[in-house]
Amino acid sequence: MRQAGRYLPEYREIRDKAANFLDFCYSPSLAAEATLQPVRRFATDGAIVFSDILVIPDALGQKVEFIAGHGPVLEPLRSVSEIDLDVGRLREFLSPVYKTLSMVRADLGEEIALIGFAGAPWTLACYMVEGGPSTDFSALRAWTYERPGELQDLIDLLVEAVSAHLIAQAEAGADVLQLFDSWAGILPEREFDRWSITPTAKIVRKVKEACADVPIIGFPNRSGVLYKDYAAKSGVDGVSIDASVPLDWAARELQGRCVVQGNLDPHLLLAGGEALGEEVERILSVLGGGPFIFNLGHGVLPKTPPAHVAAVADRVRAWGS
Repeated sequence: MRQAGRYLPEYREIRDKAANFLDFCYSPSLAAEATLQPVRRFATDGAIVFSDILVIPDALGQKVEFIAGHGPVLEPLRSVSEIDLDVGRLREFLSPVYKTLSMVRADLGEEIALIGFAGAPWTLACYMVEGGPSTDFSALRAWTYERPGELQDLIDLLVEAVSAHLIAQAEAGADVLQLFDSWAGILPEREFDRWSITPTAKIVRKVKEACADVPIIGFPNRSGVLYKDYAAKSGVDGVSIDASVPLDWAARELQGRCVVQGNLDPHLLLAGGEALGEEVERILSVLGGGPFIFNLGHGVLPKTPPAHVAAVADRVRAWGS
């Protein structure tokens, strides 16, 4: 999950140097510094490039803004004809992201992995059609039942865009790629297979054809027991799990198929105390015997004390040794 952000004072110091959030993402020197800050402070095993999943709609010509105190706002997409994919133009538009990766890769030691990422097609479609976060995603859900052909066209276009973006990140120095399907959990079983698993499988195949040795981690957030289908059918090398997934179930149903990444509750990281240490030990004891990346079940909350993050990192290192 994204490591940098408002919980770090050093991040807040550089954030105001950019006019807005997207300018920050497209400023390689600032984005590289934000990427490296958590590595310096916590000595993590991986660095996650500082960017955002909504750079792809931005690159496709959809109006995207980030409003302080509100979050992302997009001009709602009403027809696929409103956007057009030119892979060459997309890669040129997003070249600052790739420059950031190259800069970070040059600064990192060989023992530290550099992670690139993108939003999955379904989640990008959620933002693009709704115009931002939603409580019910009624506009997009209407597309799934009333305009499935047009939604399929949009998803297919996004498969191409996401694949191109991930491949470019790998070429720029990313050792690992992560695909965030943040809104996969709103899909019923049949729609989950069509709109989350199938597009992911297509992306994995395309990326592996170009970058066979780069592992891919998928995060179909809040998908419950459907994590098992996702792990079996999508072709990903690893699956991130949210904090609601039972550890014993993840060890039994997922670790035999792929690497598991997760799943400390970010709210517990915020709260700290004895309960935090106990949960870290529990996660490690259940999942640490198999292929496992210790991580959160979602992103770091803005008010999280950095000392809590440092304590978790120290505890994981001590357990591993």
